Amino acid sequence: MQTACQAVQHQRGRRQYNKLRNLLKDARHDCILFANEFQQYCYLPRERGESMEKWQTRSIYNAAVWYYHHCQDRMPIVMVTEDDEAIHQYGSTTEGVFVISFKNYLENFWPDLTAAHELCDSVLQSRRERESESLESHGKEYAEHLPLEVLEAGIKSGRYIQGILNVNKHRAQIEAFVRLQGASSKDSDLVSDILIHGMKARNRAIHSDVVVVELLPKTDWKGRTAALCEDDSEDKASGEAPSEPMPTGRVVGILQKNWRDYVVTFPSKEEVQSQGRNAQKILVTPWDYRIPKIRISTQQAEALQDFRVVVRIDSWESTSLYPNGHFVRVLGRIGDLEGEITTILVENSISVVPFSEAQMSEMPVSTPEDPWKVSPEEARERQDLRQSHLVFSIDPKGCEDVDDALSVRTLSNGNLELGVHIADVTHFVAPNSYIDVEARTRATTYYLADRRYDMLPPVLSADLCSLLGGVDRYAVSVMWELDKAYEIQKVWYGRTIIRSAYKLFYEAAQELLDGNFSIVDDIPEFKDLDEKNRQERLEELVWAIGKLTDIARHIRAKRNDCGALELEGVEVRVQLDEKKNIHDLIPKQPLEVHETVAECMILANHWVARKIWERFPHQALLRQHPPPHQEFFSQLRECAKAKGFSIDTRSNKTLADSLDKANDPSDPIVNRLLRAMATQAMSNARYFSTGACAEDEFRHYGLALDKYTHFTSPIRRYSDIIVHRLLMAAISKDKKMEIKENLFSSKDLEELCRHINNRNRAAQHSQKQSTELFQCMYFKDKDPKTEECCISDGVIYSIRTNGVLVFIPRFGIKGAAYLKNKDGLVISCGPDSYSEWKPGSLQRFQHKITSTTAGGESVTFHLFDHVTVRISVQASRCHSDKIRLEIISNKPYLIPNTELFHQSPLLLKSDLVKEVTRSVEEAQLAQEVKVNVIQDEYQEYCQTKGRSLYMLLEEIKDLALLDVSDNYGI
Repeated sequence: MQTACQAVQHQRGRRQYNKLRNLLKDARHDCILFANEFQQYCYLPRERGESMEKWQTRSIYNAAVWYYHHCQDRMPIVMVTEDDEAIHQYGSTTEGVFVISFKNYLENFWPDLTAAHELCDSVLQSRRERESESLESHGKEYAEHLPLEVLEAGIKSGRYIQGILNVNKHRAQIEAFVRLQGASSKDSDLVSDILIHGMKARNRAIHSDVVVVELLPKTDWKGRTAALCEDDSEDKASGEAPSEPMPTGRVVGILQKNWRDYVVTFPSKEEVQSQGRNAQKILVTPWDYRIPKIRISTQQAEALQDFRVVVRIDSWESTSLYPNGHFVRVLGRIGDLEGEITTILVENSISVVPFSEAQMSEMPVSTPEDPWKVSPEEARERQDLRQSHLVFSIDPKGCEDVDDALSVRTLSNGNLELGVHIADVTHFVAPNSYIDVEARTRATTYYLADRRYDMLPPVLSADLCSLLGGVDRYAVSVMWELDKAYEIQKVWYGRTIIRSAYKLFYEAAQELLDGNFSIVDDIPEFKDLDEKNRQERLEELVWAIGKLTDIARHIRAKRNDCGALELEGVEVRVQLDEKKNIHDLIPKQPLEVHETVAECMILANHWVARKIWERFPHQALLRQHPPPHQEFFSQLRECAKAKGFSIDTRSNKTLADSLDKANDPSDPIVNRLLRAMATQAMSNARYFSTGACAEDEFRHYGLALDKYTHFTSPIRRYSDIIVHRLLMAAISKDKKMEIKENLFSSKDLEELCRHINNRNRAAQHSQKQSTELFQCMYFKDKDPKTEECCISDGVIYSIRTNGVLVFIPRFGIKGAAYLKNKDGLVISCGPDSYSEWKPGSLQRFQHKITSTTAGGESVTFHLFDHVTVRISVQASRCHSDKIRLEIISNKPYLIPNTELFHQSPLLLKSDLVKEVTRSVEEAQLAQEVKVNVIQDEYQEYCQTKGRSLYMLLEEIKDLALLDVSDNYGI
């Protein structure tokens, strides 16, 4: 009802009202807004002296009665309310119109749900507690939040500052930061985050809430806490020595509660029993360290203590230390692979439900009996490259969603033609269709360590839009004419038809580039050729790969002259065999052909960005990379100085040149680590609408380009779909044709960009967390003291007050190694890779740290020292397992078996992956044995079949009756 929407605006404010309206506009919810106040038979004037709430209830009931009669009295109408007086007044007035409480609604429609009763009891109990606390005048645990009008006035006047709360995951109880947002970031003189020190100063705000902060007097400002933890995007400067006081404040109000579903763990059996067998109020511990414990009402604590469970926060009273919430559903057993993967998805608000029948009905048909073919109409409209161009793709081995292909050929005038051909996804995905709305919601394909969740259905992502070898495909192409010096003379954009000749994987392309032609036997397209054709086609392909590499080197050199950065990231990849079992877990090995493909894609993205901006200067989707804050480079500069290098960070050009010179011939790991530190200091690249940003802010710092976008991966990124539509509209505009594409306004595009940026961060976090999960799976069952695989070489790359940070190249692991334990003992390294904890002290210097025992034994660790590290796993019931590193020798680790030492780094990890695979198979077997038991428990506790309580709560959330959000601010 329109009146219900107005009630949300009246009671919850404009922000919640706008959120509800956006939900109503979403076609997936199948919901219609009925303007009852403008309908002749539903409108009721407000009586004199009648409260707004009473009038709204009366209007909604009157509209419900009209709708009942409008449906010819055939469809019963249920009006749910917590107004007892309305239930008594209207409950039996009209036959067929039921006015009942939320509790009665659940009991009548879901009488078999234990959780439904628990939820009702929880709601009623919370209400009674609040009333009793109010009557008894309990002391306040937190200050009351200021009214919305006071907060808004304070922000406008500059007294208060608005921002997003980011809790430090390493020191969640005492330290959080507010990232400036909106007008606060432009009008304020502050150049750094605002420190929020302690839970009291946080005042019931939860990580990612949009909060309002009041600065404390400068005499009360505090410095960051120096601690032994890994640097990350949420706490870039945490690796600094004890810092100068920074702006410090306290939260005085919350503008937007970004509450979502949280994965929690129930207390152990002993902890539950200590509260009493009939205890209903249970404190559960969230999987995310940054979220406080949540109090829920349940009688199933003991039965659920071995499971990961989803809860949702309902409220947080100023008189309580903990927020109140309710049980939603069970995810799986603690430690089970699928349960842990689902936990990662829920924590990142990633939905992986199957595509619906309505969405799949929009998909084209392509079966062995009825294969998809190029239509004659499209053939007339597109440029046909099937006979004239040698097109091929280069992708990772096993890649199914091939969305880009390349071509290069010599023109009749002696110039070269370079082509980048991208899958024409927009031909199959119409604007605002069911599948388009779903792709927009997902925003990206989610790649985890051992699996992926596609943005588009497989019929598109792995078939019709995948540029597979030997089949006709629609593409959107960008082709440049290059002179003999590889300078661009002209460019052409348009829709094409291609037939990829080869589907190469990176390693094969690199072997061909290096002149090793024995790899040809692994390329399927060469297998059935006679020797003559095979030789001719091989020469043609080798020439094309070599020419592409030459062009890419030239393009890269030009960007390098402008300051393009070559950064370093530790990317660990899970490799699967044909049966989808884990075959290997390895750090990514860089190849020159990677750069060749990347440069061609960067070139296409850059030229498309220029094209769409020229034609649509105020509504183009581009990608910007802001310059990083100089203070984030402090650790990089200090670490480089320890090796005698000077890093100039004044611009991307000086930074790139400095990193090129910071090379230690005796240890190539040093340059890799320095580049990784530079990567860590970078700001996040983001999508934006050109109408919401000044042109001088368009620049991409890392790539050294004035304009950049994403055009080359429409199968897995929704941003690229938008860019394809913009490019097609720009081409139509060039030809003075009618623009058929539905383009977003600048305001709508900026809102979409925020959503895509949010989903991209979720994808990055989930990929990192799943990789860490698999790393822990291997080491968890190993005895770190006896098994050789648990001992490895590590490189110190940061010095902290109580230890060091270490990088292990063999497994791509970064982590903390303590030199002082919780008992105050310090490490002592003896001969024969033996260490022990002894009384003593630590002394930290700029580039080294010394551990001295009470007996006078001393050991010093310098930056970039190679040390011997023991790897184990720190298990946790409530949170994810973590890799634990322990230094057992201040000497580099030498592999005893010299034959093994000379093997490829990839071979060194085969035992690791085989063991992970074996553990997973054993766990799956045990799961099958217990499947009946688990299904019974699921039916009893999480109601996964039929119409569930969780579905009901999802509907309530979509109607904005609860103050929750799926947005996961980072």
